[in-house]
Amino acid sequence: MVLVHSENAALDSQSKFVAAPNPRPPQQDSRSSNAATGASAAGVRAISSQLIALYFRAPVKAFFRTRVDYLAFARAINPQVQANQRWSWRMSSAGLLAHAVRTYGWGFIPNQLLPPLLANTSVGAILYTSYLQILGRLDKPSAELTKRVYPPPPPTKTFAAGSAAGAIQSVVAAPLDALSVRFRPTDMLDGRVYRSMWQYGYLKTREIGVRGILAGWSLSFVKDSLGYGFFFATFEYIKSQSYYAFVTRYYGDLNRWYLPGDNHDRVIRPHYAIEPSFLLVAGMAASVAQQIIHHPISLVQDIHYRSLAILDRKNRLHVPISQSLRLYMAAYHKTFEQCRSRAKRFGGWRSWLYRRFVWNTVRQVPSTSAGLIIFELVRRRYGSEVEAARIEQDGYSIILR
Repeated sequence: MVLVHSENAALDSQSKFVAAPNPRPPQQDSRSSNAATGASAAGVRAISSQLIALYFRAPVKAFFRTRVDYLAFARAINPQVQANQRWSWRMSSAGLLAHAVRTYGWGFIPNQLLPPLLANTSVGAILYTSYLQILGRLDKPSAELTKRVYPPPPPTKTFAAGSAAGAIQSVVAAPLDALSVRFRPTDMLDGRVYRSMWQYGYLKTREIGVRGILAGWSLSFVKDSLGYGFFFATFEYIKSQSYYAFVTRYYGDLNRWYLPGDNHDRVIRPHYAIEPSFLLVAGMAASVAQQIIHHPISLVQDIHYRSLAILDRKNRLHVPISQSLRLYMAAYHKTFEQCRSRAKRFGGWRSWLYRRFVWNTVRQVPSTSAGLIIFELVRRRYGSEVEAARIEQDGYSIILR
């Protein structure tokens, strides 16, 4: 199949893709539309995580690893959770929230629940919006707000855009990661140290400073940049190139007698369920590709973050920058030694790094796939109206809406 811009262009005598001219120029407010698309996709990731977590009878964090655990404090004050009792609806996300509101009043929602929710949604919106903006810079057709991008961007460009967007997200999320790994629910109980999440974020950020915020950031940078590079490249390739190839091959193999009408009036409209099926498969495959990168690096991060308390105490002594850098390098070396020790215990690096990989991936796939599907649908919702594109094959046309 060869993609062309007009009906008169014919690069292949057997098959060609025709994109009808746009009746009106693309909308100029691409930045605002991209921002709306990113925010919608980020929101659906959080909502779908909540709904599917109830289906699997597990807390949200156990199903989809959000950047900030917004139920950490609610879980810490729940007696059923602390007693490690058998799971019940009182230990679901809704049950945890209901108990927290009964204990602390409705002020619990704006003071304790809203800050991490806003943080998760903002980070996700920045990721998706950055991806759309960077992809538009790298691939000119992707910059036009059309419902169907033609021609589809190659995997090299989607990988580069996803990798750059992931790097941007790692920078923006660095303070959130630093606050998350240092959070202790006991500091929030009865206002012993902090009265709200807002106060905790402000005071803890001042306490650890820039050095504390950037501690361990290099691991997040590698994880997010590589992970989201494969994430978006896999998604875009399956939902675009693979879909076009399947439709052309499948309908191109139909016998002529099956197609009614003469050679000049034969039109095929693919079944409406084919493209959503490719979107779903693309989301699932993208989630798996991302987990191949995220899962092992997350294990290393969990070990490395345990040394941050010691580094924070030393930084409070206002040590020189050169000495602080040596401390951080020593912390990375210590992390490597600990990882090597654990790898030997589990029979090798691969056995340890990908331990429980399948189960963790299965837990993440549904909400991530849903987020990507909504991301694609909203992107088309804000795209400009164009006439249907056509794939012309052997005297008949395959209409793509």
